[in-house]
Amino acid sequence: MAAKKPSPDKTAKPGKAPRDAALRFLEHYYPIHYKAGIGVEDALRGGVLGRHQVAILWLIHSEGRQGREMNRKAIEQSLSTWFEISGAAITKALRSMAQQPLELVKLVEDPASGREKIVNLTPKGEAHMRRMIAQGTAYVQRIIDPMTDEEILDGLHFFERIGEIVDKFK
Repeated sequence: MAAKKPSPDKTAKPGKAPRDAALRFLEHYYPIHYKAGIGVEDALRGGVLGRHQVAILWLIHSEGRQGREMNRKAIEQSLSTWFEISGAAITKALRSMAQQPLELVKLVEDPASGREKIVNLTPKGEAHMRRMIAQGTAYVQRIIDPMTDEEILDGLHFFERIGEIVDKFK
């Protein structure tokens, strides 16, 4: 059964957010998360990697040192906020990415701790990351092609602000 769409708040004044803005955001966000978000994720996966593997590579790219290496423990902490995932599942994903045929990462001992590992992108992993970003960019380009420059700029600002706000929740 489809959820009833909320009717627009007719009491909102021009230039002022409607009282039901949170509900309206939710009504848009949830389907977008699955329609567009999963589409982006599938484009990044490229039919080769699993969701957790893509998330690991993206974390290394976006939060790792020079976008090329990250402590395994930091990967586990970040991923556990995104997914319901165990440390064992992360280890399994990393091992499969380190072995043939993928060989995208290399696990090395952290010189500061014999128990901790550092995950490094291999040259093959760096090349895969570039292809992955190109595939994701091409998918997003299809979404923004019909938009005006103003809509694109507003969307970029919106996503940046959401990121800033949600990061403060931690």
